[in-house]
Amino acid sequence: MRAQYNPISPLESNSFKAEYQVREKFDTPWHYHSEFELTLILSSNGVRYVGNHFEDFCEHDLVLLGPNLPHCWTTIGPQSVPARAIVIQWKEDFLGKDWINCKEFQIFKHLFKLSQEGVRFDEPVALKLKEKFIKLVDLQPLNKLTSLLEILQELSFSTHFQTLCDPDFKYKLNHMDNERLRTVFQFVDRHFSKKVTLKELSEMVYMTEESFSRFFSKVMNKPFFFFLNEYRINMACNLLLETDRPVSDICYEVGYESFPFFYRQFKKFKNCTPQKFRKQYLTFKSS
Repeated sequence: MRAQYNPISPLESNSFKAEYQVREKFDTPWHYHSEFELTLILSSNGVRYVGNHFEDFCEHDLVLLGPNLPHCWTTIGPQSVPARAIVIQWKEDFLGKDWINCKEFQIFKHLFKLSQEGVRFDEPVALKLKEKFIKLVDLQPLNKLTSLLEILQELSFSTHFQTLCDPDFKYKLNHMDNERLRTVFQFVDRHFSKKVTLKELSEMVYMTEESFSRFFSKVMNKPFFFFLNEYRINMACNLLLETDRPVSDICYEVGYESFPFFYRQFKKFKNCTPQKFRKQYLTFKSS
């Protein structure tokens, strides 16, 4: 998937940009920009890509991204309501040169360092800050800035978060490599439930199988088939939680031809069996 460079252009009178987004679905291509970004998903679910990391997202997904970190949210499947989010973006110097070194703002330093890998905050954190996000969009400029700083302070103090992509992930690719990744990611999104071969993929990106394998492993810090199995197990988890279909049906639905192999891959990525994964969710939901 090619990460497109999307420059952000806030109004000249504003030090940052905050907007309420409503769409039929989230389908913005994998992209990056020089601003920090703080996103709160209000509705929709699908897959979120950040650097070389991906996972499901749903309502109350709260993520902080550092500058030039490729990302996108992709809605998957039918949705009962429009996709909605509040997105806040600001430049590194939005409060002036070296503002982060002022004593008053030292608490943000560690948070901003973590944002280079992408930070997802747990749902209770998102719920606590949700009303503040919603109100921020319509505040007067000075109150809006104060509200943003208050949100960043809350996030700086929080210990309930996970970093996303690998610390050594570096996005420095030329145009051709960008196009290759874009092609591969889009292909997996559309065809993960079918048989996928290196021959087919390597021909699509005009590489030999060996060259493609080296390329993907180097850029994503994981072999292609590790990525593919990770993606398929992620899709299997969705079906386990959202349907009561037999595990064997789900196995074949997400592209596996062998149930024992699916079982091993599921335990590898989730540290439990598919049945236990579903049971744990149902127990949690009923409580």
